[in-house]
Amino acid sequence: MKYDDLLKSGRVRRERISPAEVRQAMARAQRDLKTARKIMAEDWDWGFAVAYNAVLQASRAYMFAHGYRPSAAEGHKNTFAFMRIALGKPYEEMMTYFDRMRNKRNQAIYDVAGLITETEARNLFEKATEYVEYIRSTLAGRA
Repeated sequence: MKYDDLLKSGRVRRERISPAEVRQAMARAQRDLKTARKIMAEDWDWGFAVAYNAVLQASRAYMFAHGYRPSAAEGHKNTFAFMRIALGKPYEEMMTYFDRMRNKRNQAIYDVAGLITETEARNLFEKATEYVEYIRSTLAGRA
């Protein structure tokens, strides 16, 4: 799959996005990591959800910096489809992991309280921290 496929299917759209919006999304990602760290010991489900949101916001910042925005319908899913293409093979496994965590987050938030284990929450937090830093360094100087 390529960007063109995502565009044709309406999963993403090209858009002129201001550098300020890119910076705001990246700032939200970094804020969410700090918040996740604080609440992790109190509530694994919410710590997990906030760490996941950091990944989502960093991904959105990357998309924005490249002139794309996910469609409103299935926005999270479309964001990860875009990032899988954007980052390519070296990050394919990580993007597949984040997409699985997207599903797990939905279950934890909407269906089953107490679903997330300490190990799952800590693993996601660790990977989210690494990913957000990678995206931040990639975008440095762009926005």
